[in-house]
Amino acid sequence: MTLRIHIGGLPSERVRFAASPLAELTAMLHVLAEPGHHPQLAGWAGDVWAGLRPELAERLRESEFLWRSSQADFLIPARPRPTLAEELDDVDRIDDDIYVTAALVTTCGSDRVRFPAPSPLTDATARRRALDLAQARGAAQEAFAERMLADPAAVRARVRHTLEQCAEAFFDAAWAGAAVRLATDLRLKNDLLKRQGLGPALASVSGAVTLAPDGDCIIVDKLQDKATTAHGTGVTFIPSVFGRPHLVAVHAPGWHPVVQYPVAEPSPSQEPVSLETVTLRLEALAHPVRLRLLRTLARGPHTTGELAHVWGLSLPEVSRHLAVLRRAGLLTSRRNGRHVRYTLDLPGVTALGTDLLAAVLR
Repeated sequence: MTLRIHIGGLPSERVRFAASPLAELTAMLHVLAEPGHHPQLAGWAGDVWAGLRPELAERLRESEFLWRSSQADFLIPARPRPTLAEELDDVDRIDDDIYVTAALVTTCGSDRVRFPAPSPLTDATARRRALDLAQARGAAQEAFAERMLADPAAVRARVRHTLEQCAEAFFDAAWAGAAVRLATDLRLKNDLLKRQGLGPALASVSGAVTLAPDGDCIIVDKLQDKATTAHGTGVTFIPSVFGRPHLVAVHAPGWHPVVQYPVAEPSPSQEPVSLETVTLRLEALAHPVRLRLLRTLARGPHTTGELAHVWGLSLPEVSRHLAVLRRAGLLTSRRNGRHVRYTLDLPGVTALGTDLLAAVLR
């Protein structure tokens, strides 16, 4: 499962790394809405909520569908600007149909209202479908969708005012600190892009972002099967201090591809495990015989013959199961004379829960 961004024939200058105040504010709002995704920022989120005026706290809750489950595409700019105000001005220039449809995707939680489907502002069937989907998500989503469809101008103005209030309440202070780390990251990325090319620059973004061998496609290792083509403004990579562990990607038809990635931690951190590895491990552990073998190996090293004897299995059968476990990286082995003894890789099994969560949240 991957997101593939086709870049064949795209000039190198159309791949850019740039900071975005609006995208970082959106990442902060997601942290406030889903602090469980970001345990390292739980203290920051608690302090922000405690300091918010009740009116602003209520405004954030009423609009949180734009950034809670996923971020509305217009909140991750393809053309980042130096200031939040400039980026909000760009959002104001978006057509009502495009803005509303993008907002309803995150509110309703369904691709079925995604552009370029008929606009729910002008198409009665699309309107009913959007409201039905919003109603299924909950009363708050339904109320937000109804307001959006009834008076998009008023909702858009209210959302902008809410974001401007966030700047005064907490964003400006947080951005001042984050901007230093973002600038450092951007210097590294742009230097790699200039001196070594796109492949090394992408490798520095994340182990989950790679350049295809033919150089015509950027591959993002996410739990989705999507594809888009870079055109117009090209592809934009936006670093985020508050975004970890998410890789946020704009890839819908009609939108320029954007990837918002978490900047590297100040201390060394483990590279993300690929979805293929996580899948191999889950499949390996799904078989009852392999679980029995792991139960024995957890108690100490065993040879193939010993495992066959313990569980009443044939040598070929045990060998086949051990091969699956080895491919999944769940075993270690050591030769002692003519015998090979296998042991459970405790760190690999222990990390599976964390790796699975990281893959799902990515």
